[in-house]
Amino acid sequence: MNTDLEGNTKRLALGIEYDGSTYHGWQRQTHAASVQESLEKTLSEVADHPIEVICAGRTDTGVHATSQVVHFDYKKPRPESAWLRGANSLLPQSISIRYAKSISDDFHARFSALSRSYLYVIDNHSIKPAIMGHGLTWIKGKLDADKMNIAAKHFIGEQDFTSFRSSRCQSKNANRNIHSLTCTRYDDYLVIEVTANAFLHHMVRNIVGTLIEIGDGRRSSDWVREIIDVKNRCSAGVTAPANGLYFVAVEYPEHYNLPSKKRAPLFLEMLLNDNFK
Repeated sequence: MNTDLEGNTKRLALGIEYDGSTYHGWQRQTHAASVQESLEKTLSEVADHPIEVICAGRTDTGVHATSQVVHFDYKKPRPESAWLRGANSLLPQSISIRYAKSISDDFHARFSALSRSYLYVIDNHSIKPAIMGHGLTWIKGKLDADKMNIAAKHFIGEQDFTSFRSSRCQSKNANRNIHSLTCTRYDDYLVIEVTANAFLHHMVRNIVGTLIEIGDGRRSSDWVREIIDVKNRCSAGVTAPANGLYFVAVEYPEHYNLPSKKRAPLFLEMLLNDNFK
C-alpha cells in the first residue's frame, strides 16, 4: 500500500506492452530513460498525485514485453476505462496499457505471480533482415532445433542456476523452477519459449546463448548438464542479445481473474500465420 496517500486507497492492476529498444530497461534510472519512469509519470498525471508501480518482473535494456503486469495504489476515484484511455493518450508510442482492472489489496504484481513466461525470436535466414531488426535476433548459421530441444530437457525442474545468472544478479539464491522450455522452428524463424516460477538476472538470455551454441553444432546437447552441475557462469554460453526477448505472460491465482494467456508480439503472429500457441 502506498503510505504517501492519506485516507482510503484503491489498487489497480495493469497489463502493459512495450517496445524496449529505446529504454534502459524497466527499472527507473537516474541517467537514462526507463519504462517505469515513463509509466509512473503518465499515471501520476491521471491520478493527480504521485504514483509508484510494482511490476511482475524487471526487464533488461532492450527487452520487450507484450504482457507485463503492474499494480499501484491510488486515492481519487477513477473508472477503469479512464485509466485506460487517459494514460494511453499520454504515453509514448512505445508503451501501451492493454487492460486496467480494479483488484483487491492483497494482490501484488510480483509476489502473487505463480509463473512468468518469455519467448525469444531468432531470424535464422542466411540474409540479415531489414525490417523488425530491433525486435528479433539474426543468426545466419542454420540452427538444429531438435538438438536444442534435447538440451532443453536438462533445464526442466527446480535447480541451482548459478551458471546462468549475471554477476550483477542480486537474488539471494539461484534456485529456480523451470516448468517448460521449447525450441520451435517456423520456416526461417526459431522461437524459444520458457516458463518458470521466476528468473535470475540475464537467466533467459544466458540459456538462449547456450542453446545457440548447441544448435549451431559447437557443443553437444549434454553440455547443459555439465554447465548446471559446475555452478560457474564462465562455463555457459555467451549472453544472447536483448532485442529478440519478450516477456509474454504472467500467471496468477484464478481468483484474481487476470489474463494469463501467452501473447506473442503481433509481427510474430503475422509471420507465423497464427501458428503460435
